[in-house]
Amino acid sequence: MVIDISQVNRKMMKNNFLKYMLLTVVVMSSGCNKFEEINTNPNDATQVSSAMLASGMILNITRSDISSTKGFMQPFLLGKYITWGEGQEGFQYNRLGRTDFNRITLLRNITPMEANATSEGLRKSYQALGHFMRAWQFFMTTMQVGDIPYSDAVKGESSVLKPKYDTQKAVFLGVLNELDQANQLFAEGVNFEGDPIYGGKTDNWRRLTNSFQLHVLINLYKKTADADLKVVERFKDIVTNRPLMRDYKDNFALVYNNTAGQNYPWSDVPAGSSNSFVKSNYTMLSNTLLGPLKAMNDRRLFYYAKPSSVKITAGVSESDFNAYPGVEPSDAFSALQTRRVGKDYADLNNRYVQLVNAEPVSVFSYWDQQFILAEAAVRGWITGVPAQTYYAAGIVNSMNFVAAYTPDLADYHHNMKMDATYINAFPGTAPVVLAGTNEQQIAQIITQKYLANFLQGVKYGSWFENRRTGYPVFTLNASTNLNTPSSKLPLRWLYPSNELSYNSVNMDAAVQSQYGGSDDTNQTMWILRN
Repeated sequence: MVIDISQVNRKMMKNNFLKYMLLTVVVMSSGCNKFEEINTNPNDATQVSSAMLASGMILNITRSDISSTKGFMQPFLLGKYITWGEGQEGFQYNRLGRTDFNRITLLRNITPMEANATSEGLRKSYQALGHFMRAWQFFMTTMQVGDIPYSDAVKGESSVLKPKYDTQKAVFLGVLNELDQANQLFAEGVNFEGDPIYGGKTDNWRRLTNSFQLHVLINLYKKTADADLKVVERFKDIVTNRPLMRDYKDNFALVYNNTAGQNYPWSDVPAGSSNSFVKSNYTMLSNTLLGPLKAMNDRRLFYYAKPSSVKITAGVSESDFNAYPGVEPSDAFSALQTRRVGKDYADLNNRYVQLVNAEPVSVFSYWDQQFILAEAAVRGWITGVPAQTYYAAGIVNSMNFVAAYTPDLADYHHNMKMDATYINAFPGTAPVVLAGTNEQQIAQIITQKYLANFLQGVKYGSWFENRRTGYPVFTLNASTNLNTPSSKLPLRWLYPSNELSYNSVNMDAAVQSQYGGSDDTNQTMWILRN
């Protein structure tokens, strides 16, 4: 379920904001936390509530990760959904630099969140949330670089100022175990305050926790022989014995509203507001996105895009797939600028600009879960339910979600509405229905996951899926690729500069053990190796 962020207790947030910042403003250097000296009012309370700390952490992995305006588009440039016309963007052309470990910094708020709980039931719920947050943040961090501090991380107050790095396998084991603990504690806990997404309902959090663990496990598909990880055994147990997300209403998603600063990230409401990126028409939609939609006569295209003005002037109907030409993201920036100036391209649908809540933006969705289950069925991890059933549910829920959040205006669906009859029949039509070899079916599944996650999904999620499976195919253009060497697509980010400065001994040891001493973007991390 998704809850409007305006339902958060704003008065509590406002009154406690400075106190919250005293606890959370930290600087991450060498994996340790450094505090600024801050003058405090002796008449103010010195503690913040568990609910306040929970809100801050939940919004950190929803609102903060989703970002706004130009920042909102960055992951979709890396994922080849769109191009950008303001200037040559590194992500569009595969330049990955240094990441940071700021995700880990936030986790120091878990201990006081648990300690300030006012009952045993609440303590269990906040403990569960803490385990989920740790699992989420460590997983996202290791996916970018490989080995990271885990067992020694967030222990600055215990004088662990230079945390050692754990192997990526150890991090994944830790993440899986923390998700197991979160599932159990959410089952024993009670509904809690401070949750802007699910309203503190532990049942929703438990479902998300288990569905997210399936996501972690599918990323370990090359490690099914590992006796410690027990990838397939864990996967089967979760599917058989634990509650999972039920439909798109269970999405881990942020809803927007017309309060200042809480509009949809690409919204230009009221018209002529400060969203200069929208007014400049910097975006063009790619063939990577539009090609499969056209090939399958998928009407989501008409909800995602608006037609080329050149094609409309030439007499092509807005209801015709041919009115929506895409561009190749790897083409030279100058060539793309020529296309942009000529206006013969498909841009973002007007609903993304004109609505304060074009749609809730999820960082993990029910359709993600269903496509994971479909892939697992194709790989033989689970039996009893055909892969097609899961696959169809993922597509249907994506389409229902898009249709539900799109007003019935021609400008938003271009007279190609998706009604229930169309949506329910679509997954069974050729060439959409699963067919062919296992590898061909996995290609279909990942392609549908990619299409469903247009302007949705966990940060860099579609890029990670391409790195993991090769689908959908990203064009490598050596003449424009900004990776070094230009003959390769990158595989990872570089370690943070703070680690170079303050924790270099441990970082260097991790680079040596994983990558033979070379911290570069082409190194193959453990999860990607057979």
